[in-house]
Amino acid sequence: MASRYLVEICFHGRGGQGAVTAANLLVAAALIDGNKGVQAFPFFGAERRGAPVRAFARISHDEIHLRSEIYNPDIVIVLDESIMDIVDVLKGLKKNGKILINTRTKPGEFDFSKKFIVATVDATDIALKHEILVGGIPVVNTPILGAVPKILDRVTLKSIQDIVLDKWKGELAERNVKATQDAYDKVEVKS
Repeated sequence: MASRYLVEICFHGRGGQGAVTAANLLVAAALIDGNKGVQAFPFFGAERRGAPVRAFARISHDEIHLRSEIYNPDIVIVLDESIMDIVDVLKGLKKNGKILINTRTKPGEFDFSKKFIVATVDATDIALKHEILVGGIPVVNTPILGAVPKILDRVTLKSIQDIVLDKWKGELAERNVKATQDAYDKVEVKS
């Protein structure tokens, strides 16, 4: 049985953008913040750079016994806005669900902003600014994670930053931490 405190999150991105890493970092931060149950797992189709990828995260105050894909998320996180042209990222999103999108578009400009809580942040620009790149391509997972505490009260920015510092070292870690702070400061939310 699912806990009434269970939050289910679906990440949509493209191979190489860090969706799977983002889910893993998010649940690690949630553990620091006192959540007892966490899960993160990927779903792959064509395993290649640029192909659509989904990753899932569950966060709960209690132990989690579910072991299935997430079909009705509370939160959807979109790492690449263009994926919305080919994937129905809103499929199954619960009533009053939240969606966080990496975009320059304002939250109220999306048609679905009347039905869901929409948050937007330009994670790509933030990744470029802080030189978070792989092969010259911006990796938006840590910037998008910086925006998550604005729509999810189960995790704090400090815990996300602590996990980032633990995962990476030196200058790369510092750039990623600064990117999370930028995203936290710049995210816009329309409820």
